[in-house]
Amino acid sequence: MSIFKSCRIKKIIRSIFTYFLFFYSTIFQYLAIVLFKLDINKLHGNYKVAVLLSTFSSFCVFIILFLLYRKDLVSEFRKFKKDLIINLDTGLACWFLGLIIMVCMNLLLVYVFKSNGATNENEVQKLISAFPLVMALDVCLLAPFNEEIVFRKAIYDVFKNKYIFIILSFLIFGGAHVLGSAKTLVDYLYIIPYGALGGMFAIAYSKTDTVFTSMTFHIFHNTILFLISVFI
Repeated sequence: MSIFKSCRIKKIIRSIFTYFLFFYSTIFQYLAIVLFKLDINKLHGNYKVAVLLSTFSSFCVFIILFLLYRKDLVSEFRKFKKDLIINLDTGLACWFLGLIIMVCMNLLLVYVFKSNGATNENEVQKLISAFPLVMALDVCLLAPFNEEIVFRKAIYDVFKNKYIFIILSFLIFGGAHVLGSAKTLVDYLYIIPYGALGGMFAIAYSKTDTVFTSMTFHIFHNTILFLISVFI
Protein backbone atom coordinates (compact mmCIF):
# COMPACT_ATOMS: atom_id res chain seq x y z
CA MET A 1 0.00 0.00 0.00
CA SER A 2 2.83 2.39 0.88
CA ILE A 3 4.55 1.56 -2.42
CA PHE A 4 1.33 2.37 -4.29
CA LYS A 5 0.98 5.71 -2.48
CA SER A 6 4.64 6.54 -3.11
CA CYS A 7 4.25 5.78 -6.81
CA ARG A 8 1.11 7.94 -7.05
CA ILE A 9 2.78 10.84 -5.23
CA LYS A 10 5.71 10.65 -7.65
CA LYS A 11 3.30 10.77 -10.61
CA ILE A 12 1.48 13.76 -9.15
CA ILE A 13 4.76 15.62 -8.60
CA ARG A 14 5.86 14.70 -12.12
CA SER A 15 2.59 15.99 -13.56
CA ILE A 16 2.87 19.28 -11.67
CA PHE A 17 6.44 19.71 -12.91
CA THR A 18 5.27 18.91 -16.45
CA TYR A 19 2.76 21.74 -16.34
CA PHE A 20 5.29 24.24 -15.01
CA LEU A 21 7.74 23.15 -17.68
CA PHE A 22 5.23 23.54 -20.49
CA PHE A 23 3.64 26.83 -19.46
CA TYR A 24 6.96 28.45 -18.61
CA SER A 25 8.81 26.99 -21.59
CA THR A 26 9.59 30.49 -22.92
CA ILE A 27 12.51 30.48 -20.48
CA PHE A 28 14.31 28.31 -23.03
CA GLN A 29 13.93 31.09 -25.59
CA TYR A 30 15.81 33.42 -23.26
CA LEU A 31 18.42 30.69 -22.86
CA ALA A 32 18.85 30.60 -26.64
CA ILE A 33 19.15 34.39 -26.76
CA VAL A 34 21.96 34.24 -24.20
CA LEU A 35 23.71 31.24 -25.77
CA PHE A 36 23.68 32.67 -29.30
CA LYS A 37 24.21 36.26 -28.12
CA LEU A 38 21.18 37.63 -29.97
CA ASP A 39 20.32 41.31 -29.86
CA ILE A 40 16.91 41.53 -28.19
CA ASN A 41 16.26 44.96 -29.72
CA LYS A 42 16.42 43.44 -33.22
CA LEU A 43 14.15 40.48 -32.47
CA HIS A 44 10.84 42.32 -32.30
CA GLY A 45 8.81 41.69 -35.46
CA ASN A 46 11.34 39.21 -36.86
CA TYR A 47 9.14 36.15 -37.52
CA LYS A 48 11.98 33.92 -38.69
CA VAL A 49 13.86 34.39 -35.44
CA ALA A 50 10.58 33.93 -33.54
CA VAL A 51 10.11 30.56 -35.28
CA LEU A 52 13.64 29.45 -34.42
CA LEU A 53 13.26 30.48 -30.78
CA SER A 54 9.86 28.80 -30.47
CA THR A 55 11.13 25.59 -32.05
CA PHE A 56 14.21 25.61 -29.83
CA SER A 57 11.94 25.96 -26.80
CA SER A 58 9.67 23.13 -28.01
CA PHE A 59 12.68 20.89 -28.62
CA CYS A 60 14.00 21.50 -25.08
CA VAL A 61 10.58 20.60 -23.64
CA PHE A 62 10.45 17.52 -25.88
CA ILE A 63 13.82 16.23 -24.61
CA ILE A 64 12.93 16.79 -20.95
CA LEU A 65 9.48 15.20 -21.27
CA PHE A 66 10.91 12.23 -23.16
CA LEU A 67 13.47 11.59 -20.43
CA LEU A 68 10.90 12.16 -17.69
CA TYR A 69 8.34 9.75 -19.16
CA ARG A 70 10.60 7.34 -21.05
CA LYS A 71 9.62 4.22 -19.05
CA ASP A 72 5.92 4.91 -19.44
CA LEU A 73 6.38 5.73 -23.11
CA VAL A 74 8.12 2.42 -23.77
CA SER A 75 5.35 0.52 -21.96
CA GLU A 76 2.54 2.38 -23.71
CA PHE A 77 4.18 2.04 -27.11
CA ARG A 78 4.18 -1.73 -26.64
CA LYS A 79 0.46 -1.57 -25.86
CA PHE A 80 -0.07 0.53 -28.95
CA LYS A 81 1.75 -1.95 -31.20
CA LYS A 82 0.12 -4.99 -29.62
CA ASP A 83 -3.41 -3.91 -30.56
CA LEU A 84 -2.40 -1.62 -33.41
CA ILE A 85 -5.49 -2.01 -35.61
CA ILE A 86 -7.95 -1.62 -32.73
CA ASN A 87 -6.05 1.39 -31.41
CA LEU A 88 -5.94 3.02 -34.84
CA ASP A 89 -9.66 2.39 -35.39
CA THR A 90 -10.48 3.89 -32.00
CA GLY A 91 -8.20 6.87 -32.55
CA LEU A 92 -9.57 7.52 -36.04
CA ALA A 93 -13.18 7.46 -34.84
CA CYS A 94 -12.44 9.83 -31.94
CA TRP A 95 -10.39 12.20 -34.11
CA PHE A 96 -13.04 12.31 -36.84
CA LEU A 97 -15.83 13.08 -34.37
CA GLY A 98 -13.69 15.74 -32.71
CA LEU A 99 -12.90 17.22 -36.12
CA ILE A 100 -16.60 17.43 -37.06
CA ILE A 101 -17.42 19.21 -33.79
CA MET A 102 -14.44 21.52 -34.25
CA VAL A 103 -15.36 22.44 -37.84
CA CYS A 104 -19.04 22.99 -37.02
CA MET A 105 -18.20 25.19 -34.04
CA ASN A 106 -15.67 27.19 -36.06
CA LEU A 107 -18.25 27.79 -38.80
CA LEU A 108 -20.74 28.91 -36.17
CA LEU A 109 -18.24 31.37 -34.71
CA VAL A 110 -17.30 32.77 -38.12
CA TYR A 111 -20.74 33.07 -39.73
CA VAL A 112 -22.97 33.68 -36.72
CA PHE A 113 -20.67 35.50 -34.31
CA LYS A 114 -18.72 37.20 -37.14
CA SER A 115 -15.35 36.07 -35.84
CA ASN A 116 -12.22 36.56 -37.96
CA GLY A 117 -10.85 33.24 -36.76
CA ALA A 118 -8.95 32.17 -33.67
CA THR A 119 -6.21 34.66 -32.79
CA ASN A 120 -3.89 31.78 -31.97
CA GLU A 121 -4.36 30.27 -35.45
CA ASN A 122 -3.74 33.60 -37.14
CA GLU A 123 -0.43 34.00 -35.31
CA VAL A 124 0.64 30.44 -36.15
CA GLN A 125 -0.15 31.10 -39.82
CA LYS A 126 2.20 34.09 -39.82
CA LEU A 127 4.98 31.94 -38.36
CA ILE A 128 4.39 29.17 -40.91
CA SER A 129 4.58 31.69 -43.75
CA ALA A 130 7.84 33.08 -42.37
CA PHE A 131 9.70 29.78 -41.96
CA PRO A 132 7.65 26.76 -43.15
CA LEU A 133 10.36 24.07 -42.94
CA VAL A 134 11.24 24.77 -39.31
CA MET A 135 7.58 25.22 -38.38
CA ALA A 136 6.86 21.81 -39.92
CA LEU A 137 9.09 20.24 -37.27
CA ASP A 138 7.43 22.17 -34.48
CA VAL A 139 3.79 21.92 -35.59
CA CYS A 140 3.80 18.37 -36.96
CA LEU A 141 6.06 16.58 -34.47
CA LEU A 142 7.22 18.49 -31.40
CA ALA A 143 3.91 20.17 -30.51
CA PRO A 144 1.78 16.98 -30.77
CA PHE A 145 4.24 15.03 -28.62
CA ASN A 146 4.57 17.75 -25.99
CA GLU A 147 0.84 18.48 -25.85
CA GLU A 148 -0.18 14.84 -25.58
CA ILE A 149 2.16 14.38 -22.63
CA VAL A 150 0.95 17.59 -20.98
CA PHE A 151 -2.77 17.52 -21.75
CA ARG A 152 -3.37 13.78 -21.76
CA LYS A 153 -0.62 11.76 -20.05
CA ALA A 154 0.01 14.13 -17.13
CA ILE A 155 -3.73 14.43 -16.40
CA TYR A 156 -4.39 10.71 -16.90
CA ASP A 157 -1.69 9.84 -14.34
CA VAL A 158 -3.44 11.89 -11.67
CA PHE A 159 -7.15 11.53 -12.49
CA LYS A 160 -8.02 7.92 -13.27
CA ASN A 161 -11.76 8.63 -13.40
CA LYS A 162 -12.34 8.84 -17.16
CA TYR A 163 -15.03 11.51 -16.94
CA ILE A 164 -12.88 13.84 -14.85
CA PHE A 165 -9.95 13.12 -17.16
CA ILE A 166 -11.94 13.93 -20.30
CA ILE A 167 -13.50 17.11 -18.86
CA LEU A 168 -10.16 18.42 -17.59
CA SER A 169 -8.48 17.61 -20.89
CA PHE A 170 -11.27 19.46 -22.70
CA LEU A 171 -11.00 22.57 -20.54
CA ILE A 172 -7.21 22.77 -20.16
CA PHE A 173 -6.41 21.91 -23.78
CA GLY A 174 -8.98 24.38 -25.06
CA GLY A 175 -7.93 27.05 -22.60
CA ALA A 176 -4.23 26.68 -23.37
CA HIS A 177 -4.86 27.42 -27.05
CA VAL A 178 -7.05 30.46 -26.40
CA LEU A 179 -6.47 32.23 -23.07
CA GLY A 180 -3.08 33.71 -23.91
CA SER A 181 -4.25 35.33 -27.13
CA ALA A 182 -7.99 35.99 -26.67
CA LYS A 183 -8.99 39.64 -26.95
CA THR A 184 -12.78 39.53 -27.19
CA LEU A 185 -15.60 37.48 -25.69
CA VAL A 186 -16.00 35.62 -29.00
CA ASP A 187 -12.32 34.69 -28.91
CA TYR A 188 -12.92 32.85 -25.63
CA LEU A 189 -15.58 30.71 -27.32
CA TYR A 190 -12.80 29.06 -29.33
CA ILE A 191 -12.13 27.06 -26.17
CA ILE A 192 -15.05 24.88 -27.32
CA PRO A 193 -13.70 23.73 -30.72
CA TYR A 194 -10.17 23.30 -29.41
CA GLY A 195 -11.49 21.59 -26.29
CA ALA A 196 -13.72 19.26 -28.32
CA LEU A 197 -10.71 17.88 -30.16
CA GLY A 198 -8.75 17.61 -26.92
CA GLY A 199 -11.65 15.85 -25.24
CA MET A 200 -11.92 13.32 -28.06
CA PHE A 201 -8.18 12.67 -27.88
CA ALA A 202 -8.68 12.04 -24.15
CA ILE A 203 -11.45 9.53 -24.93
CA ALA A 204 -9.13 7.76 -27.37
CA TYR A 205 -6.46 7.57 -24.66
CA SER A 206 -8.86 6.29 -21.99
CA LYS A 207 -10.25 3.62 -24.34
CA THR A 208 -6.86 2.28 -25.45
CA ASP A 209 -4.76 3.07 -22.35
CA THR A 210 -1.87 4.30 -24.49
CA VAL A 211 -0.97 7.91 -25.25
CA PHE A 212 0.33 6.88 -28.66
CA THR A 213 -3.23 6.52 -29.93
CA SER A 214 -4.05 10.17 -29.34
CA MET A 215 -0.51 11.24 -30.25
CA THR A 216 -0.71 9.52 -33.65
CA PHE A 217 -3.88 11.36 -34.63
CA HIS A 218 -2.70 14.63 -33.12
CA ILE A 219 0.32 14.40 -35.44
CA PHE A 220 -1.98 13.46 -38.32
CA HIS A 221 -4.33 16.37 -37.57
CA ASN A 222 -1.58 18.96 -37.29
CA THR A 223 0.16 17.70 -40.43
CA ILE A 224 -3.02 18.00 -42.49
CA LEU A 225 -3.64 21.55 -41.23
CA PHE A 226 -0.01 22.47 -41.87
CA LEU A 227 -0.12 21.19 -45.46
CA ILE A 228 -3.39 23.03 -46.09
CA SER A 229 -1.95 26.27 -44.73
CA VAL A 230 1.15 25.95 -46.94
CA PHE A 231 -0.31 24.74 -50.24
CA ILE A 232 -3.86 26.11 -50.30
